[in-house]
Amino acid sequence: MTIVPGLDTALVLRSAVTAGRRHAFATALGVNTGVLVWGAAAAVGVSALLTASELAYSALRYAGAAYMVWLGGAMLWRALRGGGQGHARPDGTDNREGGAGRAWMRGLATNLLNPKVGVFYAALLPQFMPEGVPHLAAGVLLALVHNLEGMAWFTVLILVTGLARRVLSRPAVRRAMDGLTGTVLVGFGLRLALSRR
Repeated sequence: MTIVPGLDTALVLRSAVTAGRRHAFATALGVNTGVLVWGAAAAVGVSALLTASELAYSALRYAGAAYMVWLGGAMLWRALRGGGQGHARPDGTDNREGGAGRAWMRGLATNLLNPKVGVFYAALLPQFMPEGVPHLAAGVLLALVHNLEGMAWFTVLILVTGLARRVLSRPAVRRAMDGLTGTVLVGFGLRLALSRR
């Protein structure tokens, strides 16, 4: 499940291409921080609330959908306007990406505002909870295992992307990456907004 391409993978790859290795690792850490929060929430039953409460699920779903459409729309706009031309640093990265803290926040927000991650954890974690262990500790431990797997996978992606940096840092490739990731985000956001569960 860790290596199945999805929204998190698209964000990390885009970050590696447009902003470099440091931002990509910050984005990956943000995603994994969200995984820890969802793991803890599932362990104490918060994500079960999303499964049981239509109102809570819908509120998070619409907030997440709006954020993803806004983020994806900004990437599409950048791709259509010419990408990072005129905004490139000497190393080929885009200076409009902000610092590593902003990349971390982007990864975190994208993960936390996706209620399907919460529902996934609510469905998956209870099956692996050992008897006699506090649920919060077990949930965080299982989320940490998922984090380690995720960071290993993201590290491979980021390092491989770094090897192809010369080709990937070209303005046309960065525009294509913004366009592709923006389309994925907008599509995922619309799908999230229109889905019932």
